[in-house]
Parts: sequence; structure tokens; C-alpha cells
Amino acid sequence: MSTDIDVWGPDEATMPVPAGNVEAEKILAATAMADPGCVDDLAAGGFDPADIGDERYRMVWYAVEELASTLSASAIRWQAVAHKLQQWKAEGRMVARPLTETELGELYVSAHPGAAEYWASEVTRAAVASRTAALGVNMRVRASNPAFDPDTDVAAIQAEVDNLVRPAGQSQMVDLGDLLPDVLVRATTPPTNEDRVPTGVIDLDALLSGGFAPGQMVVIAARPAMGKTTIAAGFARAAAITNKIPSAIFSLEMGRDELATSILCGEVKIALHHVKQGIVEDAIVARAAAKLPELASAPLKIDDNPYLTLPGLRASIRNLVRTFGLKIVFIDYLQLMQAPPAESRQVAVSMISRNLKLMAKEFGITIVVLAQLNRGPEQRQDKVPMVSDLRESGSIEQDADMVILLHRPDMYERESPRAGEADLIVGKHRGGPMSTVTVAFQGHFARFVDMAAT
Repeated sequence: MSTDIDVWGPDEATMPVPAGNVEAEKILAATAMADPGCVDDLAAGGFDPADIGDERYRMVWYAVEELASTLSASAIRWQAVAHKLQQWKAEGRMVARPLTETELGELYVSAHPGAAEYWASEVTRAAVASRTAALGVNMRVRASNPAFDPDTDVAAIQAEVDNLVRPAGQSQMVDLGDLLPDVLVRATTPPTNEDRVPTGVIDLDALLSGGFAPGQMVVIAARPAMGKTTIAAGFARAAAITNKIPSAIFSLEMGRDELATSILCGEVKIALHHVKQGIVEDAIVARAAAKLPELASAPLKIDDNPYLTLPGLRASIRNLVRTFGLKIVFIDYLQLMQAPPAESRQVAVSMISRNLKLMAKEFGITIVVLAQLNRGPEQRQDKVPMVSDLRESGSIEQDADMVILLHRPDMYERESPRAGEADLIVGKHRGGPMSTVTVAFQGHFARFVDMAAT
């Protein structure tokens, strides 16, 4: 006898999705006619009339909403609503048969003026329950599809779950007066590690009022081989190892082992080429081993998936914010990300850039993304990069809150009097000053060193 159990049941996938609360929808439509002011009040509070499942009552709501702009509140009665509904039916804007003037008159009697908020909450609750049930069916259908893609499908399901209760377009409008007291508090409260992520570079932190801020998209851009990954790893070490701030690196170019090697060398001062050759001295290995418990306890996650997509990144960030307390993300690098379908590469990069900025704002974290510069610096005499040198620069420059350009003079002039130095050129800083911070480059240790600290 088989012991297999079908936990879904034979008809689970075809079970009817529960309908909305038709009685609540009826009362809410009647209340809208009797108290037209509630339409704007409820909309401002986030009520979505699309949650009214019965089209007949939903169109009554829309009719009141439109008539309120041309008629006084006292003039909105069932006669005017009936005329508007008949007009929309004739124009093909309604599928269902509109309520007649007589039916609207009978409906008007069931209004509950003063209780619109309660009935709107009942409508919303039933609509959310209905969408939740529908999502459950959708999840089973997706999972049963031979073309199921965990990266794309799970991320899409998670996005739908996020929108079950709070519609994507819900208003977040607030009064200026409600915001100003907090502004004054911030003006007299020096930033702390609770809302800033230190970079580990004293002068850069001073320029950024304590470090990177939540909600920011920061772009670190340079020509190839300038050390973009190294400087990002340095910022990650300062965040996770020095300040114990939950951090994550998504590396599309460098493998996890190579990245871990770079971080260890930079933190313990081990010659990178000696590690690669396997000739590190025992004394240095012992020093590194003594440091390992501290490094192992650092809240730093590394993902080296070379096929990183926007949905996959969003799903990972959402999970890390919830389970790990994620504060800062490093992406190496933007132009290597899997681009969504678009008519051109520039449009695709624009979509990536815009979505990264939205993720930073939505999750309240800092996203530091590395980017390649075009050959513009090499065509100028001084070789100094500019923000306009960003590949597909329009959208990246527009979306970024900050652009840091990495420049090493000795890359172009081996005998440069500034050999071993690097400039962090803050070429864009939304809401803050722009400047250049000089650091020392110690390539053999895979790190940049804060010159102010020395």
C-alpha cells in the first residue's frame, strides 16, 4: 500500500477564489453618494477603489469621484450618478449593466455616513483575502510549470506578496509641518553609525557627514585596472569588519575565493602575490590565523553569481534586510549585470540604474555600484576622469546620489611624483559638497590606505 500523501488534495488548484465583501461594497458605494467628501478622505488614507470587486458599485464610486469636481456635495444624488453611469455604458467604459435610477435610489438608503472608513477597511480586507487566495493558486501553477525559473518566478511571487496589502501606487503624501521638526533634530544631532556607514577614509567620511547614508545609490567609477574592486572591498572591510555593519558584496567579475583572498590580504597586510604563489611565511600565516576569528564573525555576505538579474538581486536584498539587518550592498559591477529586454543597451542600463536607486530607497540601505568609464580620460592630457566619462552615463549620473571617480596618476606616468597615490574624486554629491580625497595605493596588499590617518 502506498504511503504517499497528496497534501494539496485533488481539487485544491481549482478551488474558487473567495469573492470580495459585496455587502460592504454596497454600503460603501451608498455612503459615497451620501457623503462625497469621504471619497477624497479615503483615497488620501490609501484606500484603493479597485478593491471594490463588483463593477456596479465600483463605478458608482468613480461616478461620485468625477461628479464631486463639478457639482456641490449636496447635489450628488442618485439621479446624477445614474446619468453618469448610463453615459459611461454608452461609451463602452462599463461591462456590467449599470444600476438604474430606481436601484440607485434604493441603494442610497443603505448609506452609513460617518462610517465610511470602517466599510472601506472591510472592502480592503476581503480584497486582500481574495488576492492572497489567487496568489496561492498562481504559485502552484508556476511551480508546476516545466519552465519554472527559481530566480525569476520566486522574485515575482515575492513582489506580489509585497503588494498584497499595500498597493504599489499608494499615496505617501505628508504635510510639510510634520517633516520640519525632524529636520531640526537632524540639524543638531551629529550622524552616528546607526544611520551612516563609515568608509574608513577619514577625509571622505568628513565630506560625507559620517559616511554613506541609507537610501543612497553611490557609483564608484574608473577605467579598467584602476582598483575599483579593491576600493570597494576596502569600504566593505570598514563597514563589516571595523564597524560590524551588516554588508553584502555581489561580485559578477571576481570569484568568492579571490575576493576573500583580497579582503584577508588587505586586512592583515599579506602580499597578494605571495598568497597566489603559496609562499607566505609561517609568521605571517600565524598572524593571519590569529585574526581569523574576528574576520569570521564580521557580518559580511559574498555572492559571486555572474548571472545576477534585477529580480534576483531584489529578492536577495529583501531577504537579507529581513534576516540579516542588511545596511549596505556593493555590486561589482553595473555593466556586467544581466540587463532586462530593451531596444538598446543604453535603455537597458538605464533600467538597471533606476531599479538600483529604487531598491536603495525602498529598503533603506546604501547601494554602492561599481561602473566602468569610457576612454574619455585617456584622450585628455591630464587623464583625470569626469562624471560624463561614465559609459551610458546619462541615466547612471542622473540616478546616482553620489559619484566617486577613482584616479591613479601613476597608471599613466610610471615616474609620476605622485606614484603610489590615488584620488577619490567626488564628482557628484547630491545635497553635499564635492571634493577630492587622496589615499595611498598599496597594490601588493590589495588595499588603499587612508593618508589622513597616517
